[in-house]
Amino acid sequence: MPDAALFSVSDKTGAGELARALSERGCAIYATGGTRELLAAHGIDAHDVEEITGFPPLFGGRIKTLHPKLFGAILFDRDNASDRDQARKYAIHPFSTVVVNLYPPPEIDIGGVALLRAGAKNYKHVTVLSHPSQYGEFLAALPNGGPDEEARRRLAVRAFECTAEYDAAMARYLTSQGETGAAELPGALTVAMPLAQQLRYGENPQLRAAFYLGASRNVPEQLHGKALSYNNLLDLDATLRLLSRAPLGAEFGSQRERFARAAIVKHTVPCGVAQRSTVNKAVDEALAADPVSAYGGILATDHAIDVAAAKTLAPFFLEIVAAPEFAAGALEVLRKKKNLRIMRYEPGLPDELQRGLQLRSALGGVLAEEEDPAFARESWSVVSARRPLKQEWHDLALAWDVVRHVKSNGVVIVKDGVTRGICAGQTNRVSAVQIAGMRAGKLAQGSACASDGFFPFADGLEAAAAAGCPAIIAPSGSVRDQEVIATADRLGVSLVFSSHRYFLH
Repeated sequence: MPDAALFSVSDKTGAGELARALSERGCAIYATGGTRELLAAHGIDAHDVEEITGFPPLFGGRIKTLHPKLFGAILFDRDNASDRDQARKYAIHPFSTVVVNLYPPPEIDIGGVALLRAGAKNYKHVTVLSHPSQYGEFLAALPNGGPDEEARRRLAVRAFECTAEYDAAMARYLTSQGETGAAELPGALTVAMPLAQQLRYGENPQLRAAFYLGASRNVPEQLHGKALSYNNLLDLDATLRLLSRAPLGAEFGSQRERFARAAIVKHTVPCGVAQRSTVNKAVDEALAADPVSAYGGILATDHAIDVAAAKTLAPFFLEIVAAPEFAAGALEVLRKKKNLRIMRYEPGLPDELQRGLQLRSALGGVLAEEEDPAFARESWSVVSARRPLKQEWHDLALAWDVVRHVKSNGVVIVKDGVTRGICAGQTNRVSAVQIAGMRAGKLAQGSACASDGFFPFADGLEAAAAAGCPAIIAPSGSVRDQEVIATADRLGVSLVFSSHRYFLH
């Protein structure tokens, strides 16, 4: 039987060149309407699938390929005598190549998904191409008879992955069309993300790892340095989240919009955050906040890095420097460090990271939770007799914004727009306050202290006051809240309660 190929593509990139190469080797080309017109424009005489099905496109083109003769041509087993007899009886001629990609959502593709699945099911006899990126390897194999069975198997895997991604995308789209306009938590969690990058190893060298990414997501562009590692990606995510502009509200004295912010993270834990009038000042203060911890960390800014900031960074050993833009002279300075990874990210990315479901594995399953959608509705109340001073409000706002990104039990001390003491991951909240105060040292005097969880006893607040913090913020909700408030009044410190807590595990 003569060789034949079926084309039905939404993304028409490279389809003409591919069809020409097949046609020149004697392969008959069949195509659906729009694809056939494209091939004709490339000088390729493609047959209409209607010649096989005997039906024109029906119902606005929703049915073009759903026919036994087309699917039989893809699915029949060439090694099975009974299948061969049926193919002869019903004049079904085999397709050896199926070239299909799908309509983008919200248009629902039925026939294309079915064709991909059919081609993938019969990969021992059929090559299924689901994306233009596969055409080059296919064309390279044509002079030797086309892809071998192992190559066809890999292409079949990708076809099934493609249909899974498509089904998940359509489910997300239809979910978002609910009456409330708010996305529901899915009834069945389907995670379908194409491979973005193979990684050298995971958290430790003995573990294999890779990075998968949804096609619609923005990722930072690497401008210089070594390839990103598993741990680099985790830390980069944590650092960029620190740059998100959480809407704390003008009533709390937040000056965020007027400042450049620089943030340093190591092992996903913040170790220096500063807000200053220029990016260079912010970088300098963030590095100075805890230079020992900053060694080998990741630094990101929410403003363009200029030459002055690059020169400030130059003496430090950092894994990554990330910014929305770099001045030409700044890149010249930073590129002198051969292994430094320089990343440019889209300005909206930090806020984008705060949306959508967050996933993590547990007990062989997956936990999923939404990012806090009610942050803008958070309310603060001063529950002590003493009210925070103007600068204390500014520092409370920054401390509260940072403590959201610190592993629980987390405590952050801020003075004059710079973190002075950060403690993460303690099982004892009093110890967390004491360690943060110790790290702040004399700079804790006149500072603001934030705790990600409420104080179950007054001793945590007493530790903050003893460190020198006159302004403290924590969630309400302890059965001993009144005892904690009374202690604040006895010690003469300001206590602000938030309606939200921000545990991070």
